[in-house]
Amino acid sequence: MKGKWGSEYFHNDHPIVLELGCGKGEYTVGLAQRFPELNFIGVDRKGARLWRGCKTALEQQLPNVAFLRTAIDDIFYYFAENEVSEIWITFPDPQPTKERKRLMSPHFVAKYKHFLKPGAIMHLKTDSRLLYDYIRETIPQQQWQLLEDIEDIYTTEAPSILTEIQTFYEKHWLAGGSTISYVSWRV
Repeated sequence: MKGKWGSEYFHNDHPIVLELGCGKGEYTVGLAQRFPELNFIGVDRKGARLWRGCKTALEQQLPNVAFLRTAIDDIFYYFAENEVSEIWITFPDPQPTKERKRLMSPHFVAKYKHFLKPGAIMHLKTDSRLLYDYIRETIPQQQWQLLEDIEDIYTTEAPSILTEIQTFYEKHWLAGGSTISYVSWRV
């Protein structure tokens, strides 16, 4: 499908948005429901997780949703240059001792640049203070453009898209009293 997601899978030329490490696909499906003018692809390496998102998308007859089972390390094999407009990363493993394995690290963003459109937007939604602080420090170091920075989406005037769609993990972290943060930036 590399270079053909729009023409051969979605049968349109709408922008493509990825959710990396999508788990059960709650965010992928939730975004697709709210934004029919965009195409969404959830990516995860575990098929059992993806099954739930696939089933929901089929039940709701969402034509703008796809799922891809692969490791994020291999993501550039599946998308062509300038094929993707945005990336969402929701509740990733913070990798406390392995910065290079963080899905929003400069190492991974360099891989994403192979298929991102110029000026592409990245979104991080996390319960991890470590990741939140990390990306806030990394953005100026990499000369990326900070677009939005919300330390706690549930105590401020956050866009509804951030609070209305909740993943399995988000519900778990909220029940435990965690703070949910959001940052978006242009690479």
